Amino acid sequence: MNILAVALLAGGFYYLDTYRTRLVDTRIAVMEDQLAMLDTALEAARPEERDRLIGEFAEATESRLRFYAADGRLISDSFQTGAPTYTLRDPDLQAWQRDVARAMDRGIDWIVGAPTYPDFREPAVDVAAAWPEVIEAQRSGQPASRFRYAPERTPLLSAARVVELDTPQTVLMTLNARDITRTVRAERFRLAVVVAMVLITSILLSLFLARTIVRPLRRLARAAVRVRLGRAREVVVPRLPSRRDEIGTLARALSDMTQALRERIDAGEHFAADVTHELKNPIASVRSAIEGLGRVQSDEQRAQLLAIADEDVRRLDRLVSDISEASRVDAQLSRTLFEPIDVGMMIESMLASRKARIDPDAPHPRLAFARPRKGTTIVMGDGHRLERAIDNVIDNAISFSPPSGLVCIAATRLGDEVHVRVDDDGPGIDPAQREAIFRRFHSERPAGEAFGRHSGLGLAIARTIVEGHGGTISARDRDDGRPGASLLITLPASESGTAAG
Repeated sequence: MNILAVALLAGGFYYLDTYRTRLVDTRIAVMEDQLAMLDTALEAARPEERDRLIGEFAEATESRLRFYAADGRLISDSFQTGAPTYTLRDPDLQAWQRDVARAMDRGIDWIVGAPTYPDFREPAVDVAAAWPEVIEAQRSGQPASRFRYAPERTPLLSAARVVELDTPQTVLMTLNARDITRTVRAERFRLAVVVAMVLITSILLSLFLARTIVRPLRRLARAAVRVRLGRAREVVVPRLPSRRDEIGTLARALSDMTQALRERIDAGEHFAADVTHELKNPIASVRSAIEGLGRVQSDEQRAQLLAIADEDVRRLDRLVSDISEASRVDAQLSRTLFEPIDVGMMIESMLASRKARIDPDAPHPRLAFARPRKGTTIVMGDGHRLERAIDNVIDNAISFSPPSGLVCIAATRLGDEVHVRVDDDGPGIDPAQREAIFRRFHSERPAGEAFGRHSGLGLAIARTIVEGHGGTISARDRDDGRPGASLLITLPASESGTAAG
């Protein structure tokens, strides 16, 4: 913003160029009006009074008047009949300060893109043909003018007009407008002083802002990044107690937020540990009951108790494992170094391993995978965790699909994202439940499935893993309109991946 203020002021040099152009145009218009008045005065004056009138006019306007006959001859020159009213100065005889001023004028004209005007040279033979404006006025019958630079780079303005005296003649009026150069240079100097003062003020203000605003914000930003990345467990966020402004308020808010975040993480870890501890007690109790089965006399009752105890132990042990996984996944993801993962190849490997484990004689839904082109679905992440998330989603789809159903899996690259979609042939998900299914311990059991087969943590763990990779997971209806649910995982694509064609 400080640079913008200086740039806007420096733009005043462009205005001064148009200001000079307007001065020149105004002066030329005045010269043409003066020639019109001279024409009228000469027509009304007696022939013997014309030379005196021309001399007085040239002296009053500080100009030079030359009259040319129709054949181009010079008839009269006010500098020959009277004293010169201006002198073209030789720049070689002037002080070096003038050279500096002219160099600055040329530099500013180049910067603002000012029009280039020719230099003035007094003709060796003074005839009408040496002056283009005279020829133009003779041909058109209208006034004509020119702008040239005198040797010392001051405007030399000329205007020509055809006058009807005893014979048709063309009068040429030339004027060395040094006052225009002096005016423009004075304005440029004042503007340069203002720009210099604003520039110095902007630099001082920028240093002040850098010291009082930018540096504290940079410290807060570095601390926030370290907290976000989780690279340092006890990141000290500066509270800036001496600051009573908005930055001090922000620093203290960030510090309090970081502390609250640490407490929340600790509470989550403690929750998982407490739940694990609480669930181990029933497991020990079930095992104790098994040890007391010797007191049961009936073999049928003993077998029944053993089956129930075994099932409860398996269920509780599975629940403990899922809770432990859910409590650790956040902390582990924050400390994991991500690497490029080809999601398509990872899913293909997962399905091959799953197929090898499935009993071919047992009924189960079929799996279909739309394999993407190699290298198109690259993401940055933890391969083991991403595999667990996608595996949980596939497990969920299989559990809700009938044995004769089809689970469709697809991985595609869309713009800057990699999409993994899993469609099942189940009953679908009620729109009101599409967010609830990702909550911990939420379990919608498929019809006919025995209680305890699922802990309600699979999709919750999947969401935690996906969000830890900067992605999203959501449930929706299938795109093809068939009955069933569709779970979509969206992950940021890696720069090394190739966009899908």
